[in-house]
Amino acid sequence: MATLVQPVGIEKNRETGAKSGRVRRWLGLAASEAHFWVTGLMAVALIPVLRAARLPLRFDWPHLLQAWVGLMFQAVFLACVLYVIGEGYRDTLRPVLLRYWKDKRRLILLLPVLAELSYLFGMTVAAVVMVAFVAFVELMERTRRRQGALLDAVSAVMLPAAYLFAGLVMVFAYNNAIVSFRFFGAYDATFNRIDSWILGGHTVSGIAHSVGAHLPLGAYRSLEFVYFGMFSQIGAGIILVGLYWGMGRAFRLVGTLLTAYAFALLCFYLWPSHGPYYSCPIHFAAFPHQLTAYGAQQTLLARARAVWEGRGIGSISTDYYIAFPCMHIAQPLIVMWFVRRWKRIVVALTAVNIVLVAAILLLEWHYLVDVIGGMVVAALSVLIVNRQDFRQTPTLIPPP
Repeated sequence: MATLVQPVGIEKNRETGAKSGRVRRWLGLAASEAHFWVTGLMAVALIPVLRAARLPLRFDWPHLLQAWVGLMFQAVFLACVLYVIGEGYRDTLRPVLLRYWKDKRRLILLLPVLAELSYLFGMTVAAVVMVAFVAFVELMERTRRRQGALLDAVSAVMLPAAYLFAGLVMVFAYNNAIVSFRFFGAYDATFNRIDSWILGGHTVSGIAHSVGAHLPLGAYRSLEFVYFGMFSQIGAGIILVGLYWGMGRAFRLVGTLLTAYAFALLCFYLWPSHGPYYSCPIHFAAFPHQLTAYGAQQTLLARARAVWEGRGIGSISTDYYIAFPCMHIAQPLIVMWFVRRWKRIVVALTAVNIVLVAAILLLEWHYLVDVIGGMVVAALSVLIVNRQDFRQTPTLIPPP
């Protein structure tokens, strides 16, 4: 009798365990893909929210698309640089250079175009565009032996990128909606006091002005380059992840970024703050007027005030007023987690992002507590969206 009962009991336990395992997997999958539902709900609620906030249902599409195209070329350039760092010169750049050196027709075609672009837009823009062009040609050559591989590769990058673009446009819109209901600088004094407690009586603005008094304009420009270059890290991450692990993994990366933005919008509604450049009374007097950040900060502050005071804005553009949490550090951390397979890329990005933190603070974009909050938001978003982390081998682009 015992010999009959025991196998039945074991079998029931196995069935129960299998069912609970399936339930856990389904719950984990639902949680990891919840960003699609959140994005969809935000899209459905967008028009009613904008109407309630008395904001225009117009978007500055020319500016938004122009900024997106520019970032696309920068992202391709950075992805190529990171690819060489991650896989090594011998297996990446060297074969391409040898191929072009042996086939002089390629150089004959490229050099006049490079010269024309340099004359029209400068050497930097010309180099970025040419690297992007050569990278696409290389992608075509890598995928030509497999039918449909090029379409798969392009789709694995472009569709997640389009998803991110749509999500960011909604983030910009909800930024303005929140400011129409909540004063954008309500918690700046609070965060400034928290910073003072953390920094032993000092503040980000005080430190920035003390250090800035000894910094030449070139150093400020370098900090600006690193600060605004953060956006190309996101695009480069989507390109590398999409080409190596496929569309699903790239969507997971974008979903993690948009989850972090959802946290940022919630925090902005609960504890709205604008940053040290708003709370510091002498910021614009002491800050170098030649910097791009100077004009950008004044524009954002003016648009935030216009929305809050009910004067309105003509259209919704790249409006982003959130200080806490700092998404400028949250996004690079998320990208680093997704590309952690390449140790050398992670080391390179870590070095860049250490300088990025200095740029964030010295340009007075964020409080120190914002940076800490950005790290927490990045960790939470990764945990939520990537519960069922999987390890895959490259599927689209074979190793060189």
